[in-house]
Amino acid sequence: MEKLKRLFNLFLTFFKIGLFTFGGGYAMIAVIEREIIEKKGWISHEEFLDVIAIAESTPGPLAVNSATYIGYKIAGIFGSLFATLGVVLPSFLIIFTISFFFDKFIHITWVSYAFKGIQACVVFLILNAGIKMQSKIKKTAFNLTLFILTLIALITLELLAVNFSSIFFILIGGLIGLIVYLIGYFKNKNTSDKNDNGGKR
Repeated sequence: MEKLKRLFNLFLTFFKIGLFTFGGGYAMIAVIEREIIEKKGWISHEEFLDVIAIAESTPGPLAVNSATYIGYKIAGIFGSLFATLGVVLPSFLIIFTISFFFDKFIHITWVSYAFKGIQACVVFLILNAGIKMQSKIKKTAFNLTLFILTLIALITLELLAVNFSSIFFILIGGLIGLIVYLIGYFKNKNTSDKNDNGGKR
């Protein structure tokens, strides 16, 4: 009974996220964070940052990947199923309904203006999510340096109108992080070996 209640809670939470969040992916981050961390306390802020990194690095929409991971953490495989179904069902039902009369629907004046207003708000939601995530990241020399370099690269490529997929930024960031880890690992290993040899003498 407790497990069914948890599954139903997962479904309702992600259904609400999917129903009331416009803009998809990045725009949903702030809403997911508020519902999952601040209200439910299912995961920590640090783990949420890892979830976003994993969700963005794997195929599929960010919100769906996040729901699948969080659902599995809370209630296993069925948790993944219910959370994922909850987050995709609202948009599926709405788009399915709109598809019957989309051509007429999109040309209605008030609908057109409503979409323009939504687009403006989506920009704010994405910016807000980025600022909140940045504030939660540990302020180390490595993180700050990588953040600044990425920002400079993004602005430069945008100004030069160079088409460079965001997935490459993610892969390059992951590769740099791995290299830094390996350097630190082997450095510590060599230091430890020297200390052991010195102790034996």
